[in-house]
Amino acid sequence: MPGYSFFDLVHGLVYGYFPYLYIAIGKGEHPLGRAAGRVWGTWRRVFPARPKSEEKKGVGFADTYHGKAIPLETAKQLVSVKQDLTISYPEQVIPYPLARELILHDPNHIIALDCPCRASKENPCQPVDVCLIVGEPFASMVAESHPSRTKWITPERAREILEEEEQRGHVHHAFFKDAMLGRFYAICNCCACCCGAMQAQRNGTPMLASSGYLSRVDEAACQGCGTCGDYCQFSAISVQDGYSVVDDVKCMGCGVCVSHCPNDAMRLELAPWKGQPMTLPAEMLAI
Repeated sequence: MPGYSFFDLVHGLVYGYFPYLYIAIGKGEHPLGRAAGRVWGTWRRVFPARPKSEEKKGVGFADTYHGKAIPLETAKQLVSVKQDLTISYPEQVIPYPLARELILHDPNHIIALDCPCRASKENPCQPVDVCLIVGEPFASMVAESHPSRTKWITPERAREILEEEEQRGHVHHAFFKDAMLGRFYAICNCCACCCGAMQAQRNGTPMLASSGYLSRVDEAACQGCGTCGDYCQFSAISVQDGYSVVDDVKCMGCGVCVSHCPNDAMRLELAPWKGQPMTLPAEMLAI
């Protein structure tokens, strides 16, 4: 692939074959994490980074590995594609310089993977087998290297997992990574207490992009019960003066609050300044 360096190749192989070690080190929940940081620092001092190409100037870590929050219906669409597809998105949809296309080969090849973020914790949230790897070559690569942590599933079962995770109040993210051929490869279904990307986002590293929606409150229907805030994984909702109030900066438009409001007082509203939603052509979907 043009621009796919030897470093990208090694990086992709390590990430694909050893995701549990990779994520645990990245989250700082493995003893090798601190050692790796020292080794990397020494490496950079001895071998300074080469000047970046024009394509990669201004690219940081968050640009190379990031997720886009997606509502449940969009997540279900991504596991329901019935033919190979390539969609080029404008930067407003996926606002990172290294991810421009949604490419799916054999989209009905889907595995459920034990979540590396949850697996790295001593007492993770349950269940753990909720990460979805979609399409080739990623599904086969991960399944072959982790047969005891993966299982092949149908698109119907994938949609069930997404719905079950939605009921638990967990957020769906479509993930992209430069070393994974620079394209979409997985749907993460996780929570703020386990997810490394959500923790990085909370600590100031912008690894997540908004869905392109914002949550909005119907004050006439809202009873100020606080249920939406309890479920919000981004701490974007609070109760003030008897009504739920949404922090537009923190809100990622995942829609979890909407599906859990007992009074149907929440809705998702397009927010162009936050980005644009991912959409798929209806004729390419199996549902």
